[in-house]
Amino acid sequence: MKSKEIRELTDEQLASKLDEARAELFNLRFQMATSQLDNTARVSNVKRDIARIQTEMRAREIAAANAAN
Repeated sequence: MKSKEIRELTDEQLASKLDEARAELFNLRFQMATSQLDNTARVSNVKRDIARIQTEMRAREIAAANAAN
């Protein structure tokens, strides 16, 4: 998922995507541990997606706090 796509999502959609990405990472880790995972790069991509989502959520929190002041 690209940063531009993430910026276009609502707060609820971001939270949903974050939950989905964390669940996917959980499953990927199990697959890797049992040697069932073919594309190990997917783990890194999911971690980056989680970081992008969290970054956007934090940026929105900061923007809201600055707007309130």
